[in-house]
Amino acid sequence: MDSVLLETRSLHRSFGGVHAVRDVSMKVQSGAIKAVIGPNGAGKTTLFNLIAGTTAPHQGEILFRGKQITAWKPHAVASLGIARTFQTTKLFPHMTVHENVMVGRHPRTRAGFFAGLLNLPWTWREDRETQIKAAEILVDLGLAAYAKETAANLSFGRQRLVEFARALATEPALLLLDEPAAGLNIYETKELSDLILKIRDRGVTCLIVEHDMSLVMNISDEVLVLDQGQKIAEGPPKEIQRNPDVIRIYLGDDHA
Repeated sequence: MDSVLLETRSLHRSFGGVHAVRDVSMKVQSGAIKAVIGPNGAGKTTLFNLIAGTTAPHQGEILFRGKQITAWKPHAVASLGIARTFQTTKLFPHMTVHENVMVGRHPRTRAGFFAGLLNLPWTWREDRETQIKAAEILVDLGLAAYAKETAANLSFGRQRLVEFARALATEPALLLLDEPAAGLNIYETKELSDLILKIRDRGVTCLIVEHDMSLVMNISDEVLVLDQGQKIAEGPPKEIQRNPDVIRIYLGDDHA
């Protein structure tokens, strides 16, 4: 963790009269797991949307590997090496698990409509490589047995894993995980913790929005705390747990 992979500088985004993100600056070190926490409406998902390109900031800058990517479109952001998952799974329900993961390879392929229409030999090789890469990821995440299963037939926990697999298929340097533990039971959350650590050990930096404080404090290298769109604290988990402003937000003034 000796270099900055992602940096935001004084990001601001409002919706009508509501300031969803206000003057948020942060850095994500390469190889780290960083969590973004805060109460509902704190601006966590908006921050993710700004980074992923689905929402443009009104002010501020976003840099990835030192490159200015402010207000880039989502497909351009993905091609640079930033992938994300969502609060609710967004799989193609009638496609197989293997096919869903293959979709994630799209930013890493060259074949377009006309190349596919002409059925050129190099498109065969690319398609075969996509199938192999997707299969390898399914094996790595323990999903190989479900490769031919229709995504809609899987349990919620398995669907969440497939979404992880699809994101990893883009070969990201940075993975944005938006409330990955939402809807999971205790056993599945423990599996998720192990998986995120495994992903980090593979060289993928992780930025997580999460409400499960046990998960956050157990796996994060650093925690950013937002409240009403503003950054109120940032630092190692133990430091955040002792921060009086954080305690006040979660537990009230009496506890602080």
